[in-house]
Amino acid sequence: MSATLSTDKEVLEQVGKDNVKFVNLQFIDLFGVVKNVTISAIHLEESFKNGTWFDGSSIEGFARIHESDMFLKPDPSTYSIIPWLNSTDGNTARLICDVFTANGKPFEGDPRFILKKVLKEADDMGYVYNTGPELEFFLFRKENGKLSPLPHDKGGYFDLSMDHAYEVRRDMAVTLGKFGISVEALHHEVAVGQHEIDFCYGPALKTADNATTMRFVLKAVAEKHGLHATFMPKPIAGINGTGMHVHQSLFKNGENAFFDGNDPHNLSGIAKNFIAGQLKHIQGMSAITSPTVNSYKRLAPGYEAPVYISWAKTNRSALIRVPAIKKEKPKASRIELRCPDPSCNIYLAFAVMLKAGLDGMKNKYEPPQSVEEDLYEFDDTALAKFNVTQLPYSLFDAIKYMRKSDLVKEVLGESTYKKYLDAKLAEWDEYRLQVTQWELDRYLETY
Repeated sequence: MSATLSTDKEVLEQVGKDNVKFVNLQFIDLFGVVKNVTISAIHLEESFKNGTWFDGSSIEGFARIHESDMFLKPDPSTYSIIPWLNSTDGNTARLICDVFTANGKPFEGDPRFILKKVLKEADDMGYVYNTGPELEFFLFRKENGKLSPLPHDKGGYFDLSMDHAYEVRRDMAVTLGKFGISVEALHHEVAVGQHEIDFCYGPALKTADNATTMRFVLKAVAEKHGLHATFMPKPIAGINGTGMHVHQSLFKNGENAFFDGNDPHNLSGIAKNFIAGQLKHIQGMSAITSPTVNSYKRLAPGYEAPVYISWAKTNRSALIRVPAIKKEKPKASRIELRCPDPSCNIYLAFAVMLKAGLDGMKNKYEPPQSVEEDLYEFDDTALAKFNVTQLPYSLFDAIKYMRKSDLVKEVLGESTYKKYLDAKLAEWDEYRLQVTQWELDRYLETY
């Protein structure tokens, strides 16, 4: 689809042109998982007008059983044909939806609505929040029809000779284009079987829609090639995990508010306040940006993932990095938060990231001294000298920090905040009660 549609009428006209017979109405649960209900295309006009009913009590983190009636209202700007469901009998389209309660009000636990609230706060201050996430992923082979962590190739970063997934990535890029997602670059990543596809930077809501779409598209294309695409943060011990570095900037009146050509970092005071806000709140945000037990096996020294809460101009061991900024390209000025991983709910991650940055701006927080040295080489004395602290070391540690975060509670709302914490604590409890193969190998014969 070449042009983005903006109205219900335009979509209904396009549905006729595209011979669409079915429409997948998609929405996102509390943990970023795409949910779907399919309706006949003849009912789409009614869905635009009055919404499509579903049982919210059956969705993780949504309504209680006695308040289960909820409605989906499609966003016309998200219309796309699902290419692998094309048929001579009629095609299937996709629309991302907002969630409403039975009384017609936006559902406060809808991740898309939560992001919209914080974007409205930025808009009231005169700013547009732009993001560009870099989603890494692994491609695994199946053995005897069963899924296991067997890398598809033995290639490395930007490799060609051992990269056997070029055709797969190209197919993924073409398919993403059919969803209106403009791919900028695609390449092999550092670890065997690991890849990255980057798409265009843009307004945060559209970017969150695109990134969430990308996750299910890549899985579908991989399946077509007999492979499995996973965004699990650390599927294989001993090699790099999968991150989602997020580039961010604020624009005001069409100009990049992060740029200041007179500053040594080419960063404005607003940008530094924004950085300081994120550094201040990152521990409380971690259960959102790095939401699984497995996330914290990625956030460990030695695997190009951040551990220390710091910022720097070029240092890739820092939590927030300032990519090279050219004075002749001020609109490209941005900062890069390196701790999120693609298992997160991207809408919630963007929401807490923006809220933390705005808090830094409102309170004029100043960031600590930037650290350009390799933090992984620092001992405790050097870390103390620069007043560098660490990210949570486990999901349980992250839960403890989130419980203390008034900012995250404000972003999610009290009810969703509690549901999220309860679910993550249950996940941690389930994990800690498991007896792993490592424990059997280590202790079974010894004790």
